[in-house]
Amino acid sequence: MWKLISSIYKKITVLILVFSSAQIIWADTLDLSLPKHGTNVSSLHSEPLTLANALSRVQAENPGYFEMQAHAEAMATIPLQEGSLPDPVISFNTLNLPVDSFDVSQEAMTQLQFGISQQIPYPGKLALKESIASHIANAANSNVDELRLQLNRDVKTLWWRLFFLDRSIEVIDINQTLLRQFIEIAQTKYKVGQGLQQDVLLAQLELSKLLDRHIQLVSGRKQEAARLNALLNQPADIVIQLPQLTEIDTSLPNLISTNAILKIAQESHPSLTEKRLLVAAATNRRELAERDLLPDFNLGASYGFRQGNNSNGRDRSDFLSLKLGVTVPLYADRKQKMAIAQRGSEVKEQHFALQERWLNVQADIAATVADYDRTREQVSLFETGIIPQARQTVASMLAGYQVNKVDFLNLIRSQITLYNYETNLWKTISQGQSARAKLVASVGEENIYE
Repeated sequence: MWKLISSIYKKITVLILVFSSAQIIWADTLDLSLPKHGTNVSSLHSEPLTLANALSRVQAENPGYFEMQAHAEAMATIPLQEGSLPDPVISFNTLNLPVDSFDVSQEAMTQLQFGISQQIPYPGKLALKESIASHIANAANSNVDELRLQLNRDVKTLWWRLFFLDRSIEVIDINQTLLRQFIEIAQTKYKVGQGLQQDVLLAQLELSKLLDRHIQLVSGRKQEAARLNALLNQPADIVIQLPQLTEIDTSLPNLISTNAILKIAQESHPSLTEKRLLVAAATNRRELAERDLLPDFNLGASYGFRQGNNSNGRDRSDFLSLKLGVTVPLYADRKQKMAIAQRGSEVKEQHFALQERWLNVQADIAATVADYDRTREQVSLFETGIIPQARQTVASMLAGYQVNKVDFLNLIRSQITLYNYETNLWKTISQGQSARAKLVASVGEENIYE
């Protein structure tokens, strides 16, 4: 009789302990849908860095962007230089000075001469040179726009990477708490003879795995933060804090059609604009090479002052000299015509470069659109199907474990599976936002959503 009463008492005690722990675990499990930001993350001493703030700061602080801007500003000063005439040459000469006396009035042909000459390219050459420089300067501005898109893409990618790491750390922290509670339950059941020691060891092993993963994620976050700090031109050890989850828009809006996106990219992408400008510059260079077969001119005038008197006693008159020089393409077959052939090949080169760049842009856009659509579908599947089902599975396993109908291994596996799915959800959201950033950089325009 006493053995029966003792057995019943032990079972009632175990059930009470399991039920109490199960209530705590179930409450924590329900709370997984909205984890609290910042759990076990190193202390942060700066204001939360929003994505919009990061994007504005990278354009205001990044030295590489300033370098490209300075280069574009320098290139913008070249067209006026190229379109100007060469500087005139002013000369002062002494002609026919007798060396026996160095007397400027001794000989009638001795004169002090002042002259000026101006080189004048054949009409149209200067305009072509200015046009070439203008195209190159505008291409440099397109490079600035391209760099801006790339910096925005990199900042967004790193920011969303930090977002994923923060969420993953939070999920791990919650799962660590749950596993510790599982360990307490397993230890309680083992002490009263209702559980196995391997259940305790299994839970401890899974907890150690989570601790290892936590270390990896914290280290990875520091590395990504250092990269983002470099883009923002601030010390690498500045700790970056992101806003609360409820303040972050994680939505992935629908895109317009791929054909419409490609049409926008063809008109808006800075690298395509740059390539078109380089084609125009190469075409102008070929036209200039053709005009080099035409002569350039050199106009000059000089005035010679004479001293002394003529044999008739009158003052010697001064001399005025005029000159006209013309370049002669004497070696045109080996020089100018070869230059024309060279410039013609360069035009083809730039046309092919434009075609190749357009093909690459199309491929990048198509691949990124496919990646973006995949992430949208996966996020929807995680949020509406997989994760709710996984939570129901954990709840069912927990209820079955309470009445010894489910073994501890399956309970642990169901909880780890839920952890993996929640982590994959945040990872997929981060990947989708990164694909979104890459797509904007590939198109050159933000307005690509329905």
